[in-house]
Amino acid sequence: MAEQQTDFDVLIVGAGLSGIGMAAHLTEKCPGRSYAILERRGNLGGTWDLFRYPGVRSDSDMHTLGFDFEPWRHEKSIADAPAILDYLHRIVADRDIGPNIRFGHKVISADFDMANARWDIVAETEDGERKRLSASWLYLGSGYYDYDEPYDPGFATERFEGQIVHPQFWPEDLDHAGKKVVVIGSGATAVTVVPAMAARAAKVTMLQRTPTWMFARPAKDSIANFLRRMLPEQTAYRITRWKNMKLQSLAFKRARTKPQKMGEALHKRIEKVLGENFDAEAFTPPYDPWDQRLCLVPDNDLFEAINEGRAEIVTARIEAFEKDGVLLSNGRFLPADIIVTATGLKLCVAGKIAVSVDGEPVDFAQRFYYKGCMFSNLPNLAVVFGYLNASWTLRADLNSDYVCRVLNHMARTGADMAVPVLPHGHGLEEDDIFDFSSGYIQRSKHLMPKNATRYPWRLNQEYLVDRKRMASEPITDGILEFSRARQDQGAAPEMAAAE
Repeated sequence: MAEQQTDFDVLIVGAGLSGIGMAAHLTEKCPGRSYAILERRGNLGGTWDLFRYPGVRSDSDMHTLGFDFEPWRHEKSIADAPAILDYLHRIVADRDIGPNIRFGHKVISADFDMANARWDIVAETEDGERKRLSASWLYLGSGYYDYDEPYDPGFATERFEGQIVHPQFWPEDLDHAGKKVVVIGSGATAVTVVPAMAARAAKVTMLQRTPTWMFARPAKDSIANFLRRMLPEQTAYRITRWKNMKLQSLAFKRARTKPQKMGEALHKRIEKVLGENFDAEAFTPPYDPWDQRLCLVPDNDLFEAINEGRAEIVTARIEAFEKDGVLLSNGRFLPADIIVTATGLKLCVAGKIAVSVDGEPVDFAQRFYYKGCMFSNLPNLAVVFGYLNASWTLRADLNSDYVCRVLNHMARTGADMAVPVLPHGHGLEEDDIFDFSSGYIQRSKHLMPKNATRYPWRLNQEYLVDRKRMASEPITDGILEFSRARQDQGAAPEMAAAE
């Protein structure tokens, strides 16, 4: 891409799963549209390039975390970060997306000019230079968490003389061989880090304040691998993808309708592996299955590490950090050379970009979601926030396809703007945007956009329902309004945020 080019049809923020997916959809479905991807880091991959902690892997199967247009070819369905990066690099290479990526460009602000129907974007390069770009559409594939700052639970660690690391900023030179390690946390990151570090550490203790529901499954999908040998690649992928989507949906619904039976089933699978080492208290949270996201244990790796004595799970609160370990509220002391604070992420909205319309700041917490893709009374902007109860990329595919259809409709009709219009006095009944009790969700609800009880003004957590609606419902639904720029029509109605 010529460095001097600054004006585009679509500007995509982020070269992770969401951004690469949108670029691939544009390439296929809107081939005449110009676009650029602005990526703040020096590599593509987003989360999968940022996180470098031991064992980093997907916690969803790659037949649904992969895109609908690109089959997953690796033998393992639960894949590590290098395999996921290989997948993304292949997509970028095959579709010639690479020349459209500008690395080292952090988007600072984006202001929509109603008179010209253009986004004016300011990006900062790695050397501190500010650059201005413009685009008709802004597509935010910047993820859901703060890349700069993880969640800080406020631990008083001053007395500890060992090394403290957070998984989000893993040091390249950390040597844990033969060391005593305490991993604080019980979520997906902790469940991944503990067995990976246990392979070389003297002992790894997962210290949890409260347990998490866990389920085990093989890293390899035997049915998927069988189908790949017997059928054309794309056909095998579609069948496996549909199978896994249905299983995800059924499991989630069963957990919500029969939580006790689901809990018993999860316990039985763990007890089968741990045998006499099974402690029900360590695996029984004070909430029902799928009130928070289940933690995946591929190939029973965590449970095998416990059986072999290389890892243990301790449930207790922290009393104090001492110079050589952690003192617990029950009086037990955990010696440690290294403490890993797998205490969670800090959510943010729109990648912390200062978004505005004609200079007026946009408060996303005062906007309603529209079809889980756009926002009330905000023109020419789309975003991806993936499913909490299924794979992130399922929504990324839906939203990318939808935006491409909107762009094509605009091209056919000569429209410059597409706005989901929500009038004042709309009477929408608000709903809990995330019916999940996870700490990182609850801490950030005040930042999140609004959710209505009825579609389309909501962010659903039902992929199969969303898939049908997004594909079958017309673009011109009476809510998404198309118009020309103000300079072409003299004046346009105000697009104020819904109160």
